[in-house]
Amino acid sequence: MAAPPATSVRPVVDYELLFDCVHCGLCLEACPTYVLTRAEMDSPRGRIYLMKALAEGRLKLEDDAARHLDLCLGCRGCETACPSGVHYGQLIERARAFVEDNYSRSLPQRTRRALVNAIFPYPARLRALLAPLKIAERVGLRPLLGRLLPGAIREWLELLPPLHQSSEARDGVLPVGVPGAPAVVVHHGCVAQVLANSENLATERVLAAAGYRVLRLADTRCCGALDLHSGNRGRALDFVRHNVRALARSGAAAIVSAASGCSAAVAEYGLLLHDDPELADSARQVAAKVRDLSGLLLERGLPPLRKIERTVTFHDACHLVHGLGVREGPRRVLAAMPGVSLIELGESDLCCGSAGSYNLTEPEMARALARRKVDNILATGADYVVLSNPGCEFQIAADLRRRGSKIKVVHLSEFIAQALTNG
Repeated sequence: MAAPPATSVRPVVDYELLFDCVHCGLCLEACPTYVLTRAEMDSPRGRIYLMKALAEGRLKLEDDAARHLDLCLGCRGCETACPSGVHYGQLIERARAFVEDNYSRSLPQRTRRALVNAIFPYPARLRALLAPLKIAERVGLRPLLGRLLPGAIREWLELLPPLHQSSEARDGVLPVGVPGAPAVVVHHGCVAQVLANSENLATERVLAAAGYRVLRLADTRCCGALDLHSGNRGRALDFVRHNVRALARSGAAAIVSAASGCSAAVAEYGLLLHDDPELADSARQVAAKVRDLSGLLLERGLPPLRKIERTVTFHDACHLVHGLGVREGPRRVLAAMPGVSLIELGESDLCCGSAGSYNLTEPEMARALARRKVDNILATGADYVVLSNPGCEFQIAADLRRRGSKIKVVHLSEFIAQALTNG
């Protein structure tokens, strides 16, 4: 049967993109949810079937269809595996926006999602929410709270790092770089600047030590990734427009984030604003400047580092490897550090279950993936697991704590910073 003309289909996704998929199935084993459930509708191919059926009006948007789309982590591992170049990330983000506009969730689901959407993209709100917990932690009551709070809140609490680690000066002192050197701006993000600001500051320190001139935005907004993944496309584009203006004004030659998910989002600003009459050109220019820390260090050379005897393994954050295509750079940096022994991690690029706010909205699947990831980490015998995304750090560290493991989880920037000879 011939497909209906694109003009007669419902605006679920960019309909023509669906036909890039040839249903070969090579994506299946790269999909975390399919690996765990072995259900076709929890695979990229199955979800593309659902999107097409929804678009053509052959399927109603009811509980089952919404559930299979919700369960996708948006990790984009399928894109790396796909020989046909399917733009699955674009498809799932558009499909989720359609679900949000056309599907009525249960009250518990709506409440959970509303809390995430109202708090996490706004650093001031998140700081205010965490202030009582920070006080409880300071007086030693955090473990007691973990035992007394209801299950869902307790699970969220388990994911939080020790809050004293994020209590340093909010901005820190901007490190002095080499005058006339290439300028780099570090986008501090939203959740990252509250829970992992030390990683932003370490990124700036390491780049300055490598000879870059580091800039800082006066007003950092959420990159938009959280909203894009959850279907709140309108607010995401508002964040994108603000960031495009700010990043373009900065004059930086390169844009970096300590959160690989943020980097991947900024790298798609040109696509997201391709039809914006005011900002399309600026958005493309901003997107083209996105780099990762390891690439910049390899390009200019590692700064002087002292020897640190550590055995490490590296976890590939989804959007670093599948969104930005960066796999070997961090490994080359680690291997070049004096005294560091690098052990490869099994299933290193299989999602850990963090996926933005996924571990808050889909805790059962997220935990199953965290357990699988930590099983592989424990098998390495490493002292450290190094990574490039705070969300992955929180997710993996929480499962290691549950198991009583002494393996430390550390961001690549902080691991390098602790070896700086001048720091």
